[in-house]
Amino acid sequence: MSKELERLQKRIANSGYTSRRKAETLITEGKVKVNGQVVTELGTKVSHSDTVEVEGIKIEQEDKMYILFYKPTQVITSVSDDRGRKVVTDYFEDIETRIYPVGRLDYDTSGVLLLTNDGEFTNLMTHPRYHIKKKYVAKLKGYLMRDQVKELEQGIELEDGFTQPAQVKIKRQDKEKNTTLVEITISEGRNRQVRRMFEYFGHEVNKLTRIQFGPLDLKGLNAGEGRVLTPHEVKTLRHLAENGK
Repeated sequence: MSKELERLQKRIANSGYTSRRKAETLITEGKVKVNGQVVTELGTKVSHSDTVEVEGIKIEQEDKMYILFYKPTQVITSVSDDRGRKVVTDYFEDIETRIYPVGRLDYDTSGVLLLTNDGEFTNLMTHPRYHIKKKYVAKLKGYLMRDQVKELEQGIELEDGFTQPAQVKIKRQDKEKNTTLVEITISEGRNRQVRRMFEYFGHEVNKLTRIQFGPLDLKGLNAGEGRVLTPHEVKTLRHLAENGK
């Protein structure tokens, strides 16, 4: 079989149009055409020269792009917002390729966010099966106690199940202001997870920044700035996701 052939759903996902799983649904629903013909068979393979249309839109094969972005607070991790608020892709309007955020950071959370047009890479980075470590610095209201740190390191039960063991390091505690500055590393990416982990003990998170995603950090970037990942960095992230180290 020619190496140039790839599964139809993979081609659609790689174009950045949608995830591979959603692409499979669109195929079975008859919303995908190859060279003008509707295709509903999931095993269909296409070559580089085949024209693929999804919901009437021609899928372009774009060069892969991977961006590391220092997301500021009060920015939505999305490509659009119905309330007109600033979104992460507003910072990349000069890029012709349609890029999408990898996972999400809350509106009030700043820090490392990846953006790409590679659907397969996005899946690797965000699927629960692949554990990429993410390090955050949180400023908490109240004193985080040693026994609470131990519980976080073992895993706690939130409403959506037990958390994986976290790495926790108290950086500073201020008696007068009654605050704790803490570093926490997790390998999952549930919705508002870090905030909920501290809220479990009654600690409100006043400030939260993701300072690392795997080996990537914010060095050399100010909030609102980004840079293109090197091929080596992309390769390292893929390897981490697939092998856990």
